[in-house]
Amino acid sequence: MCQLPLPKHLDEKAVINAISPDKDVDAFHPVNVGKIMIGDYDFLPCTPAGVMELIKESGIDIKGKECVVIGRSNIVGKPMSMLLLHSHGTVTICHSKTRDLAETVRRADVVVAAVGVAELITGDMIKEGAVVIDVGMNRLEDGRLVGDVAFESAAKRASAITPVPGGVGPMTIAMLMKNTAKAALIHAGK
Repeated sequence: MCQLPLPKHLDEKAVINAISPDKDVDAFHPVNVGKIMIGDYDFLPCTPAGVMELIKESGIDIKGKECVVIGRSNIVGKPMSMLLLHSHGTVTICHSKTRDLAETVRRADVVVAAVGVAELITGDMIKEGAVVIDVGMNRLEDGRLVGDVAFESAAKRASAITPVPGGVGPMTIAMLMKNTAKAALIHAGK
């Protein structure tokens, strides 16, 4: 397992490529990324897998829903969009260069915020009844942890919303344990 981001003097690509794909419990290796793209995977990245588990356990059906993922990282944004797509959602990926982010988010039935900007997504950007998953973890100058979503204002419009801290983070850890157990079974030949 490789904790990203790496120190600047290390080559992230070389380190990830050195991990055996069948031991890659984070699903960062290019082989595993490719498997996610085609929907035939052994491992899923832990945070997106945790988000999908939260959605599933909440009884939310993604099929046919407008899904907006804010963030395009290899760790969360890109795989998250693929998992929503595999669940038959209509997916839009937004990022720091997206024009009129607020208007795009307002159309979303499902919002996954993973851009790393404190409280970027405000309540007036949330469609009434939308599901809001906040993956962000940002520390403010006063020491408080907040997400990428302004929780109080967004909660007034959302039908479901995850808090920060305590929302997606525990799910990420649970999915890492699930992947680790699966890797052990693969190596045991089961």
